[in-house]
Parts: sequence; C-alpha cells; structure tokens
Amino acid sequence: MKILPNNTEFQYVADSFADLRILRYQVPNFEQLNLQQKKMLFCLQEAALWGNDIFFDQNYRNNISIKLTLEAAIRNFNGDKNSENWKNWMNYTKRFWFSKGVHHHNSTDKFFPDFSKSFFEEIVVAIPENSLPLKKSETKKEFIARISNIIFNTSLDTKAVCFDPNKDIILESSNNFYAEDITQKEVEDFYKKMVDKNDPRPISYGLNSKLVRENGELVEKKWKLGGLYSSAIEKIIFWLSEAKNYSENNGQKTEIEKLIEYYQTGDLKTFDEYSVAWVQNSEPIIDFTNGFIEVYGDPMGSHGSYQSMVYVKDLEMTKKVEAISQNAKWFEENSPISANHKKDEVKGIFYKVINAVVAAGDCAPCSPLGVNLPNADWIREEFGSKSVSLGNIETAYDEASKSSGSLQEFFLPEQQVLIKKHGLTAGKLHTGLHEVIGHGSGKLEPNVAPPNETLKNYSSALEEARADLVALYFLPDSHLVKIGLTEEIDVGYAEYCGYIVNGLMRQLVRLNEGEIIEQAHMRGRSMISHWCFEKGEKEKVIEKLTIDKKTFFVINDYQKLRELFGKLLKEVQRIKSQGDFEAGKNLMEIYGSPVDKNLHKEVKQRYKKLGIPPFSGFIQPQLEKVIKNGKWEDVKLNIPSDFTKQMMFYADNYSSLSTENI
Repeated sequence: MKILPNNTEFQYVADSFADLRILRYQVPNFEQLNLQQKKMLFCLQEAALWGNDIFFDQNYRNNISIKLTLEAAIRNFNGDKNSENWKNWMNYTKRFWFSKGVHHHNSTDKFFPDFSKSFFEEIVVAIPENSLPLKKSETKKEFIARISNIIFNTSLDTKAVCFDPNKDIILESSNNFYAEDITQKEVEDFYKKMVDKNDPRPISYGLNSKLVRENGELVEKKWKLGGLYSSAIEKIIFWLSEAKNYSENNGQKTEIEKLIEYYQTGDLKTFDEYSVAWVQNSEPIIDFTNGFIEVYGDPMGSHGSYQSMVYVKDLEMTKKVEAISQNAKWFEENSPISANHKKDEVKGIFYKVINAVVAAGDCAPCSPLGVNLPNADWIREEFGSKSVSLGNIETAYDEASKSSGSLQEFFLPEQQVLIKKHGLTAGKLHTGLHEVIGHGSGKLEPNVAPPNETLKNYSSALEEARADLVALYFLPDSHLVKIGLTEEIDVGYAEYCGYIVNGLMRQLVRLNEGEIIEQAHMRGRSMISHWCFEKGEKEKVIEKLTIDKKTFFVINDYQKLRELFGKLLKEVQRIKSQGDFEAGKNLMEIYGSPVDKNLHKEVKQRYKKLGIPPFSGFIQPQLEKVIKNGKWEDVKLNIPSDFTKQMMFYADNYSSLSTENI
C-alpha cells in the first residue's frame, strides 16, 4: 500500500493479538527528498534488516531454530487455516515475531502456545526435512522432541533477563550473552580484571561479544566479520559500504567507514572512534544508528543488543525545539544536583526531531519514542551527545490512542481537561528533555567506574529514572516559557498528571498476576512515583481517592511535587556519580519493583473493559528500488498493512543466520 496523502484518512491500527497491537506510521515529506537521499535510505534499510536475526539469537540460544520452524510451517501448511489450532499457531508465531523470541518483550517471561503438543508434531511432521533446522545427524523425530520441549516445557529457560537480587542473575537469565554454565561472580571477576579505573576513556567491555568457557577458561567471542554472526555482519558491511557512496558530507562518510572497520575488527576502541565521529556530525538530513548498542537485555548491563534506526530529520520541528539543546548549559547550571556532579563544560548537545523510515532489531516492532547516544559517559562529557525524538512514531501512538477511552477511565474531569489541552505537547517535551538534558547531564566523580560496573543490574533503571527526573523537574519551569518551548507552565502540570498516574497505576496493566516490575523504564517510573507519593503523603502532595469503587490519584500541590522531583534527582545523580550500589538497590527494591496486588487486579479489570491491548508495536515501511531500462531511477515508499506478510517477507529475504553459523 502506498503512502497516503495528508488529506486521506490513514488507518493506524493494523492488527491485534494476545496483549499486543500492531500500528502503522507514515513518513512525512518522503517524496521531497532527492534521489541521493532516497538511495542512501534504501541502503541503510538493507543494512538494518540484515541484522534482524542477530537480535533473535541474542535473546535466546534456541530462537533461530524455533523461528525457522514456525516460518517453515507457514510456507508448507495446506490444512484448514480457519481452524482454532491454526489460528493459535499464527497467534503464537506473531507473538514470537513481536518479542523477537519466546520471551515476552517487556516482562522477559517465557510465553506458551495455545495449540497442543500433538498439533505441533502434526504440523512439523508434514514439513520437508530440508526445510527444517535439523542438527547434523538429527532425525526429524529427535528434532520434534527437542523443539517441542523448548516450546512447551514450563520450567525450562523461563526468564530471559533476571534481576532478582536474591538469585544468580546470570544463571537465571536465559538470554544468549553468556554460556549456560557461567555464574554472576565469574562475569563480575572477568570484567573487573579488564577495567582500568584510571583510564579517563574507559572501554565498554563486553558490548559486542558473548562470554563462553573454553578449556576451563572464560573467553569472549566477538560479534564481527569472521566471528560470531559473521554471515549477517557481512551483509551489513556490504550495505553500509553502498550507503557510503551517498553520504551527505565527508563527516558522514568518515563515520560509516569507522563503523565498517568496527564490524570488521570487533575493536571497541574503533567503535568509540565511530561514536565520536557520529556525534560530532549533526548536519545530515539522513542519519541512522546501527550496531550493538543498548544493554537492557543483559542483567549486568554490559552486552549490547543489535539495533538499527534509519531516519530523516524533520527540519521544521527541529527548528521549533532547538531551544532545548541551545539552553543545555542553563539546564545543567540550574539543576538541583550537587555542584561536584555537574559537568564543568556543556558542549556538543544536539537535538532534532526525526521521522523514522525503518527500524530493526531492538528498535522494532516495539519502537522507542526518543534516542540519546552515545552511551559512553566519557564521550558525552568530552564530545556531547545526539538526541532525537521520533515525531512520526509519537504521532502514530497519539492518533491510535485518541478513541481508546483510557483518559476518561483513569483521570478525573479536571485532569482530563488539562491533559486534552496540553498532553501531546507535554509528552513531546518530556521526551526531548529526557533524551537531551537527562541522559546528557551530570558526571561521575574521579576514579568511579562506569555505572554498569558499579550499579550492575540496577544501572539501566537508575539511568532512565535520572533522565525522567531531569525532564520532570524542568517541565513546569518558567524558563521554558521564556525561551518559547511552552506558552504556560500548565504544560508541565499536564505531564505530572499523566506521569504519576502511569507510574502508580496504569502501567501495571503490562504485568501478569504475581509479577514484580523489572523492565528498566517501568521500574524507574514506579520508583519515582512511589517515592514521591510516600515523601509527600503527610501533606497530601499526591492523594489517593476511591470514587465509585475506582482508584484515582490526584496532585494537590504541583510545586511541592516539583521539589520532591528535585530532591530525588539529586540523590539518584549522587548514586550514579559515586557508584553507590546499595543506595541504588534500595531505591529500586523498595519503591521501583513491588506491586500492589489489589490495585494491579483493578487496573487489569478496567483495561479489559476498554478492550485495549497494553502494548503496541509497528509494521515498518518498506523501500523498494525503481529500476527503468537497467538504471536505478527512484525509490518507492510502501506502508504495508499486514504484519504476517511483512515478517514472512523478512524471513524470505533477510534470513542471515541458520543453526550452523551462530
């Protein structure tokens, strides 16, 4: 389906299954790009998609085998596609595609199919052997028994990422960053020996490798050309090399060359050189991320998941919000954190609003709203950071939620008025401040190791909380009115309403009964909201009300709540700056993780009545070459409407890994 003109009604919701909803998004002004820019986007799309299988394998060592089996069944099934069993097969497969494996993308708990073992066996028996990922010398019967056990066994590899402080978080996590028999202590000792605390530019050890045991010793297996994932990385390198031919300036050409060199060598110093080159080049209209970047999938916060985001700068919106980056020094100077934790010099803070064109790996189908990179603190301090807000993704989320009824269900009338008037603006400002100022602010004290080493499994949640607190503290500041970002401080108050209700209540819909909060962003929101609720309870800064047997939370004093945000920000920054593990652990375990069981049950019931799935993700636009008389003359943008067709298209055209080459 071609992109629709702006005056045509666009159907944002494409599909819904289990607890998931599939949305679509548009790419405004694509046709206004020149041919060189379109060609670069196409090449970057190809580089992105060839890495998709890497993320499946990183999430769980058996995911590729399961993926190939599920997709082979779809190609070969000739039975009744209206039967409940086949519908359940497709439902499970779509869940698998969405979460990039057998573990839920949010809870990381293993999920199970609604079809039976016997139906699974029946389906796989009918698939030709050469279409199945059998191991060498493995019979089909043995294969069926092995894969069936992996899928249906309720006690096998039940958690992809474990954060339980009372367990060995490496042994209890079934992600594929570590060999199965390696312990948390071994991991900590291994990387501790590699770290030079006196190095002002520390290497992000572990970012692009798997830790395994060979001949009784721990060794890293690098993800690089000639190493692990080589078949996928070879394709990524090819398309990055093609993209380089359409670079917008010499700086972009240099950064792509450094990224290629990094993929070729696996050298993390080269990755830092690429990151510095990338962050210093803020001019291109076409930009992208590609690599092993975010560490949320590793309980130790060291190993990076594959991701790619390809995007176009929204020049008009970027101009409107450039005041955030232009005032980065003011934000740092006026932050409530301790003076010795503020940056000595604020530089290189770039912020732009972008429109996503395609996402892959850890960025799809579930897309972030904003990105701030690089992650290395020393690069942020010396060279700055690039922050983006995904304008067309935010628009798609907002349009899809307008008719959901959740605003009326969870907010009182006066709150609804405030959010309807300012909610969209407030949300976008929160994203901007979170990414640009939040992630880009503060510094570590001398000789303090990076947070993933000092704060360990709490590092990611504390960092997301810190960035949120920066945004929350400044949102109702009159300075934002002065520099033209808002027209009144009520914009900040609208965000306070939504954030507190989300952190205390609404986000619980994403959890299953009996679960605690573990996902980094959710845990950060919960910690902030519950800490502020408790500290302001005596003065009823935030008040819990019961109306018609429904729970509501209202803010009675916005300024006092802002003061509480400031106090908590100061403490969270201290924890990061000093590497205070115990204090960070206490914040998260006391305020961030626990769940009120009764409130949880109530929230689930209220959402069930609304019929709204708690999670959303996206079908990706698809770029196609237009060839005439053997010449590449244009690039066509299509916006698919069928999630299954897109995922099978990816399976048929971008399957870079098999069980033999991972």
